[in-house]
Amino acid sequence: MSDSASQAREDWYQEAAKSQIQGERMNRAELLNGRVAMLGFLIGLLTEVITGHGIASQISFGLFGQG
Repeated sequence: MSDSASQAREDWYQEAAKSQIQGERMNRAELLNGRVAMLGFLIGLLTEVITGHGIASQISFGLFGQG
């Protein structure tokens, strides 16, 4: 096999590995994003149950000091 053919094959393997690693990282990032979103929703829901104020009321109270 010539040097150019082996180099082309090596480049292909490197690109394939890079693509696979990027895909795995994207999957992990999306999994983390989903978990954080669920946690945020749960915290908002618990805060609403504890305080009796809805989400909009919680936000306006935090921004404007009103309830």
